[in-house]
Amino acid sequence: MTRVLKSERRAPVSGQTRSVVVFLHGYGANAADLMGLADPLAEHLPDTLFVAPDAPETVPGMPFGYQWFPIPWIDGSSEEEAEAGLIRAAEDLNAYLDALMVDEDVLPEQVALFGFSQGTMMSLHVAPRREDPLAGMVCFSGRLLSPELLADETVSRMPVLLVHGDQDDVVPVQSLPQAAEALQEAGFKEVFAHIMEGTAHGIAPDGLGVALAFLRDKLGF
Repeated sequence: MTRVLKSERRAPVSGQTRSVVVFLHGYGANAADLMGLADPLAEHLPDTLFVAPDAPETVPGMPFGYQWFPIPWIDGSSEEEAEAGLIRAAEDLNAYLDALMVDEDVLPEQVALFGFSQGTMMSLHVAPRREDPLAGMVCFSGRLLSPELLADETVSRMPVLLVHGDQDDVVPVQSLPQAAEALQEAGFKEVFAHIMEGTAHGIAPDGLGVALAFLRDKLGF
């Protein structure tokens, strides 16, 4: 049985929902962590609804921090627990996206994912395995889990933007070319990349600008 994900939302500036951006936060954060990005994006995406779900599990010792799945080298969980957590969280996120599209009366090609860190890992794992392709994925500072499985398990291919800071000491910047190579080998035709120079594990203005241009293009603005 899937878990219902609580989420925050920001209504379209125009008052009409023609597209949706779903923010997926990183390990130990929550929905509010990325919702602040709706402010600089909204005026350029006036018909876009912005939503951000909390991940399904609280992080041990962090009552306001959530995780999509355990991370063994951080919390001491086992690889089996991490894998089981990923599978369950993927089911939760798929159910959330399905309900969102029904509730907002939008099609998959009107929905884009915007992930950061562990949220990017979720995006890259879930979206390619969905029945219908989404409008696109913006993937900041994360990595592709189990890249060796992607080609065989991909069902849908959509445009992907990979963005990473070259000073990231949490998720190495080498994760970007590794993900790009696996995506291209799996048949993804539109894989874009941007390196944020002098940036650690975060989102710099130049990266956000590239993300905005990508979203405007793929969501039809």
